[in-house]
Amino acid sequence: MKVRLISYTPDPEMTVAIAARRCYSALGSEGVAEGFSREDAKKLINTILKAGHLSPTEHASFTFAIEGVSRSLSHQLVRHRIASYSQQSQRYVRESGFEYIVPPTIARSREALELFEKQIEEIREAYSKLVEIVPKEDARYILPNACETKLVMTMNCRSLYNFFERRLCNRAQWEIRGLAEEMLECVRQAAPGLFSWVGSTCEMRGYCPEGKMSCGKIKSITQ
Repeated sequence: MKVRLISYTPDPEMTVAIAARRCYSALGSEGVAEGFSREDAKKLINTILKAGHLSPTEHASFTFAIEGVSRSLSHQLVRHRIASYSQQSQRYVRESGFEYIVPPTIARSREALELFEKQIEEIREAYSKLVEIVPKEDARYILPNACETKLVMTMNCRSLYNFFERRLCNRAQWEIRGLAEEMLECVRQAAPGLFSWVGSTCEMRGYCPEGKMSCGKIKSITQ
């Protein structure tokens, strides 16, 4: 898996802080930023985050280049709807000899790994034959969820909070949890004031929403 933060709103913390200040100030567009120091911005960001006033954080966006992940992961990723995605197309990109992702549980078992890799090779062979007979857009129907994919994704800060709460959870599927960890490391370097406090729901809110499916790290709200 490779995750790279390729662009983001210039000075995201100041952008969010000025947007937040706009809500509480009668000053004009020039005055609202005048004399507003970095320390002022830091304090205001802490205030709005503690208060749950998150709409100003929507003014900062972050764009990631992601590769070495499975189609299984990308199917989960697009459920986060307030985001923009550009994904490598299996309709136009020929997938002969495609790379694939092996789940750790399969990698640890010789029997499972042999069965898995045997099926992958059979799918590769079948795809290579099909693509000579039918269009790539139809041959792709035989490709597995394990097939490696690449994409570019943009989310605003508030959407990232939602993503991290859910995907850093111990109950999240291993691959997308790994992606969330990599993404969080990226944004913490770019905007530590906005993301230093971020974590799973239990870390952020002190309770677990998973009910009987809880990992047991913290008491569930249904217990």
